Amino acid sequence: MAETEPGQDPIAKDSRIGSLEERLKRAEAVEQVRTNAGQTGGTDENTRLGNRVLAELIGGLVGGALIGFVLDKWIGTSPWLLLVFLFLGIFVAFRNIIRISTKRPEK
Repeated sequence: MAETEPGQDPIAKDSRIGSLEERLKRAEAVEQVRTNAGQTGGTDENTRLGNRVLAELIGGLVGGALIGFVLDKWIGTSPWLLLVFLFLGIFVAFRNIIRISTKRPEK
């Protein structure tokens, strides 16, 4: 029965839909410029550099303190080796941070 009935004519393309799509494209372009989504490279690189500096600082402090604590417990010289290795870890962390920050940018 459905095969014998005539089908509906397809609806012609409405000009309002085309106008809406054009306005959406313009709005997306303006939003992309506003949020600087078109620019890449700078922010990711700065974030990686900041994370690396933070990791160097925390790693130096924790590593020095942990080695000093273990050696103090093993040798029995509490708290002197802990303090020595803590300051040594701080020194190494700051030396690495200075070396990271003074490296010339690659082009």
